Amino acid sequence: MAQQFYVSPEQVMKDRADFARKGIARGKSVVVLSYLDGMALVAENPSPTLHKIGEIYDRIAFAAVGKYNEFESLRQAGVRYADVRGYSYDRVDVTARGLASVYAQSLGTVFTAEQKPFEVELAVAEVGERQGEDHIFRLNFDGSISDESGFLAMGGKAEVVQAVLAKVWAPGASLGQALHWAVAALEAPRGEAAAAGNQPAVPLEAGNLEVAVLDRLHSHNGGLHRAFRRLTAVDVAAQLAAV
Repeated sequence: MAQQFYVSPEQVMKDRADFARKGIARGKSVVVLSYLDGMALVAENPSPTLHKIGEIYDRIAFAAVGKYNEFESLRQAGVRYADVRGYSYDRVDVTARGLASVYAQSLGTVFTAEQKPFEVELAVAEVGERQGEDHIFRLNFDGSISDESGFLAMGGKAEVVQAVLAKVWAPGASLGQALHWAVAALEAPRGEAAAAGNQPAVPLEAGNLEVAVLDRLHSHNGGLHRAFRRLTAVDVAAQLAAV
C-alpha cells in the first residue's frame, strides 16, 4: 500500500501563496492614482485589445495584473453584480466597497478551496465628488482587502513602483502631472535593470501604455452617469508634453 505523505495546512497555504505571487510578479505593473479632476489608471500594456483596465459601473473602474483569463472573468462578474444591484435597488447603491467585498469573498473561496489559486491582483476605484472622497481598494489573490489612500501600484516590481509614487504623489495635481508621476514610477524598474546591466534605460512611450480615467466633473455634471473614458496614445503624449 502506497504511503500517503502529510502536509500541514500552513505549508499548503504558503505554497499556494508563493505560487500566486510568482505568477503576479511576472506581469507588468499597473498604477492607480487620484488627481484633482478624477482618477487615473495606467498600465504598461502594448496590447490594444487585451485590457488590464476596464469600466465596471458609472463611477467605478477595475484594474488587474496576473493571468488575463482569470481577471477578465472576475471583471465580467463584477459588471453583472453592479448591473443587477443597480437595477434592483438604485444606482447609488453600487459602490466600490460593495464590489470589493464580493471580489474578496470570491478570491478567498478559490484560494482556500481550490487546488490552484487565482494568479491575480485587483484594484477597484471609485471617483467621488471631491478628491478626498475617492476610494481605491486593493484585492490580493487570497481575498485580503485593503483601502489605499491616494494611489497604489500592483504587479511586476510593485514595491519599487509604489516607493516612487510615495515620494512624488500629492493631492490637487492635474491629469498631466498625475500621468507624469505614473510613467516615472513605471519606468523605475526599467532604470534599475538598466543600471544593473550597465545599459541605458529605455523610456516608456505612450504607445506602450494603457490609460483610462474616471472623470470627476463628467460624472457629477448634468445627471450624466458614466465617468470612465480611455485615452489614446495621442492624448497621453499630449498630456505628458504639457507638463
